[in-house]
Amino acid sequence: MAAGFKTVEPLEYYRRFLKENCRPDGRELGEFRTTTVNIGSISTADGSALVKLGNTTVICGVKAEFAAPPTDAPDKGYVGKLNGFVILIQILLTPTDAPDKGYVVPNVDLPPLCSSRFRSGPPGEEAQVASQFIADVIENSQIIQKEDLCISPGKLAWVLYCDLICLDYDGNILDACTFALLAALKNVQLPEVIINEETALAEVNLKKKSYLNIRSHPVATSFAVFDDTLLIVDPTGEEEHLATGTLTVVMDEEGKLCSLHKPGGSGLTGAKLQDCLSRAVTRHKEVKKLMDEVIKSMKPK
Repeated sequence: MAAGFKTVEPLEYYRRFLKENCRPDGRELGEFRTTTVNIGSISTADGSALVKLGNTTVICGVKAEFAAPPTDAPDKGYVGKLNGFVILIQILLTPTDAPDKGYVVPNVDLPPLCSSRFRSGPPGEEAQVASQFIADVIENSQIIQKEDLCISPGKLAWVLYCDLICLDYDGNILDACTFALLAALKNVQLPEVIINEETALAEVNLKKKSYLNIRSHPVATSFAVFDDTLLIVDPTGEEEHLATGTLTVVMDEEGKLCSLHKPGGSGLTGAKLQDCLSRAVTRHKEVKKLMDEVIKSMKPK
């Protein structure tokens, strides 16, 4: 009977739970799903992490490559291939106006494998929005200073390709992607590179590697708005579909707001927004603690 009612009137079905300050999956309105992270999941990547947020599963692999500005077209990028799609990475290489910087290139892939709502072919709108969101988080949070990726100004720099692939989609993809990216970047080790002055060639010392200098730890916290007033955290895919609006807040360890993503929908009062910011600060501490514990457990004793 309940299953039939949920199929016919899914919103009313949810409302009956929300009136009791709970959700159909048993969680309270402000309760997150079980979150786990596995770091170093891909042996062939320079850094990787797999994050599970309830059923939502995202894996991030980071690949580091050299880049140098082409002499004939210093303001253009190359045609790169990410996740099987040929895309133009504009101004990918070290530009002439910033010869002392490297680049971080994120890409989010939502394949049919993760949900029947996605189709094969070029990235859909949701994947493109997620990729841009991650790019904005990287830029606004200054998680990595691009100067740290420079090997030799005007000659050589690192480019970090960050591929985020959703393996199972059940809502709140932005939180999972942000966490997976952060954990994967903390796992990256780059070899020592020296430019030989005589030959002008790069000499790579694979025996001497160092971790990236992660300057901030952005963590995303997403909310769904029901009936224009009720806030719930960590929405599932079904909850996102029924909600009248969504909001994602990204905070760093100092409580600094790095990004605020609200794609239309219901507006929020100042009090509601402040409540979201407060919850995001608390969530940051939980995620940071979880990641630190996993990293600590990986270190040789």
